[in-house]
Amino acid sequence: MNAISATYIATPADVGQKFERARSLVASDLLEVNRLILEHLQSQVPLIPELARHLIAAGGKRIRPILTLLAARLCGYRGSRHIGLATSVEFIHTATLLHDDVVDESGLRRGNPTANSVWGNKAPVLVGDFLFSRAFQLMVADGSLRVLEILSEASAVIAEGEVAQLITSNDTAIGEADYLRVIRAKTATLFKAACRIGAVVAERPEEEELALAEYGEALGIAFQLVDDALDYGAEQRVLGKDLGDDFREGKITLPVLIAFARGNAEERAFWRRTLEELDQGPGDLEHALELLRRRGALRETVERAARYGENARRRLEIFPASPAREALSELVDFCVARAF
Repeated sequence: MNAISATYIATPADVGQKFERARSLVASDLLEVNRLILEHLQSQVPLIPELARHLIAAGGKRIRPILTLLAARLCGYRGSRHIGLATSVEFIHTATLLHDDVVDESGLRRGNPTANSVWGNKAPVLVGDFLFSRAFQLMVADGSLRVLEILSEASAVIAEGEVAQLITSNDTAIGEADYLRVIRAKTATLFKAACRIGAVVAERPEEEELALAEYGEALGIAFQLVDDALDYGAEQRVLGKDLGDDFREGKITLPVLIAFARGNAEERAFWRRTLEELDQGPGDLEHALELLRRRGALRETVERAARYGENARRRLEIFPASPAREALSELVDFCVARAF
């Protein structure tokens, strides 16, 4: 068992099955999304589909488009607009991954070499721009100014979140409020928008639209909190990237903030040296892991993720019981307890 699962969280044995049950409910819609993705990757410039397929073919569970599909089903939508919009959501997400990997100088994504490690930095940035453009083409084709407003605002907020993270990296003086603002912007915003547009296409009342938006935002925060804990407590085969990447890059995440706040002067000096100055040597990652465990930082991070997950689940209560509501509830379980 990995470090987190053995010590910090009791996980349902069927958590993977819960995701598959949620996914299977919209399986036919998801096939259409995948078809549309491939269709809109076509370009007269061969490198564009080649590079984009490299990332898309590497896997990914399509959580964000699945949220759009499930939200539309929950709201009783019977048309086909949600297919194009779910595809747009996935293109936005994929574009941000390409850009993130360049900024972070990442070598692995979902256990495979990143596009930037194969093609260098320039091509992934430009193909990311291409995918953003495709996303907006799909929004325009949908024809709803409300949808365009939601997804364009989300795109802007995500970009702001990435810049904010860049500014706060290597700064142990940032507070938890600053950290939460960053992850709310860079991760939770797209979860929120993906859910919200499901209610919009179904023309549901504002109360339901807001409930789904709040569900998505809370779920996105929980998802990112677990990601930040996993960076220090998962196996590479589960994480899909190198263990400790956040540490090596000097990223200030919640586990570090908790350990720093609870640590003594010597421990704080260690965090400043390794994360602010990036003065890292042999054994420093292992020492960081020990400090995180000693100060209960991984446990606390996962527990907070679980609380956000429960907040997300409560937002579904205004909807009548249905397979779609159950699927959205099970996605909470998956996002909080995944990989364990």
